[in-house]
Amino acid sequence: MKPLKTLLTVFAFVALTNACKQKSAAEYAEQVNNADFYHSCVNQLTDVIVHDIFTPPVASRIYSYATLAGYEALVQGNKDYPSMVGKVKDFNEAPKPEAGKEYCYQLASIKAFMTVARGLTFSVDRYDAFEKDLDKKFEAAGVPSEVIERSVAYGTEMGKAVLAYAKKDNYPQTRGLRYTLQNKPGTWTPTPPSYADAIEPNWGKIRPMIIDSSSQFLPPPPFKYDLAKTSPFMKEVLEVYNMGNTLSEEQKRIAWFWDDNAFVMNVQGHVMFADKKMTPGGHWLAIVHTVCKDKKVDFAKSAQAYLLVSMALRDAFIQCWETKYRFHKIRPETIINASVDTKWVPFLQTPPFPEYTSGHSTISGASAEVLTELFGDNVAFTDSTEARFGHGVGQFKSFQEAADQASISRVYGGIHFRSACDEGLKSGKEIGKLVVQKALK
Repeated sequence: MKPLKTLLTVFAFVALTNACKQKSAAEYAEQVNNADFYHSCVNQLTDVIVHDIFTPPVASRIYSYATLAGYEALVQGNKDYPSMVGKVKDFNEAPKPEAGKEYCYQLASIKAFMTVARGLTFSVDRYDAFEKDLDKKFEAAGVPSEVIERSVAYGTEMGKAVLAYAKKDNYPQTRGLRYTLQNKPGTWTPTPPSYADAIEPNWGKIRPMIIDSSSQFLPPPPFKYDLAKTSPFMKEVLEVYNMGNTLSEEQKRIAWFWDDNAFVMNVQGHVMFADKKMTPGGHWLAIVHTVCKDKKVDFAKSAQAYLLVSMALRDAFIQCWETKYRFHKIRPETIINASVDTKWVPFLQTPPFPEYTSGHSTISGASAEVLTELFGDNVAFTDSTEARFGHGVGQFKSFQEAADQASISRVYGGIHFRSACDEGLKSGKEIGKLVVQKALK
């Protein structure tokens, strides 16, 4: 019987030790209200999106639902931030926590976020060790075991509710639908080196979150296809051509810094291989991370910033892609090779979809508008997002300066005409303003 008594004594000691570690909500609040927990979730999702090679529009969809779930689970315990129920299109209900019960809403937020991340990406095993490490941190903070269990259950429930909401956005119905070439002068055709099919030709049919429809804030039609040297169309063509031939080192740096091409095809002789990079949306969410860290923003404010920028990104892609496949405009590389110089090659690789408007410009205008509203104008920051991909570091005096540079970078890169960038930036700003207006009112 002595060994049994010894074993029982050990169990009792462990149980007593664990009980001593557990704290009241007021005691563990400061430790769990750590925005780094949420930042790490967004970073982990970005790493998986890069690994799984999601296209920029699809990546924006994933971010928007993950951040919606994370935010919505959190605000149930924070009345300073409005719920998105009734504000986001067709998002009319969300699970509620049990009245009178204690929750760790930061943990619930993380579990809601990660439930959606797992539900919308492929390489879910890449989350396992990451989540286990986060779980240990909440335990170490002294959150009682029953509160952890209850919070995880609630966060998972919220995540599943958002996944159910996601299923009704018309995404499944657009899978496998291919683009039919227009075969008209001035319209888009596949570009070198891979001559890939057009990406997401039906993305304009995806349900937006804030804008009324994909046709809201549509820009004017692009310049009419006209090969006369004095036509507005050919003036743009020659601008891109001449600029591409005389790029300064600074213009090259800017183009390269904002490349954000999620899947670049490299050709060496008869061998083709791909490089994976961050999407434009991932780049702007990394800027959110940077600014939140610089300003020492707490968990809730960070979650709100990620959500609003993600919704702006999502709706900007939907509106931009509607525009692209409404006008089917030819890319600079195609028209220059056909009418100006057969050997001309843009500084950046041309992505596989129509030219007008610029996606980078649209989503950058939208993101900058949201961030300016949340953090103010003339907020200086250092953007090292792309350093790990060999794209350097950027210094900016404001979000608008970053958006303007991202926009013009596409002209420097030789993959967009100036009008596509200017009009995309305008549309993006309007989308960003509407996101702020509807989400914060």
